[in-house]
Amino acid sequence: MKFYQKCLGGELRIQLVGDSPEASTLPNAFHAYVLQAELRNGSIEMVATDLVGDEGLQTGNRVSMMMVCKTKKEFNTYFKKLAMGGTIMQPARKNFWGVWFGSLQDRYGNYWLLQYA
Repeated sequence: MKFYQKCLGGELRIQLVGDSPEASTLPNAFHAYVLQAELRNGSIEMVATDLVGDEGLQTGNRVSMMMVCKTKKEFNTYFKKLAMGGTIMQPARKNFWGVWFGSLQDRYGNYWLLQYA
């Protein structure tokens, strides 16, 4: 996230698992993981975490990045560009609570979640 901040500018906030109210319920080894990192700059808002699902760590799933878009055009543009050469995990579509959402793995193996409300 510090690299993306250097690239995109903006304010970066990082909360570690060890700084969360749930820290006492988790093993000490988890405390250094990023629970949530947020980068905000104008129309860009990215949210990321080190935590992964039950499948464990695999190349590319160490971090999932979420981009909250301000317009549907921006959402469609970023989704198409990030998906080029990658794999669409969940096609971009309006979900049941009325938010446009899609997920993909880019050509470098990184996971992206995009949404537009």
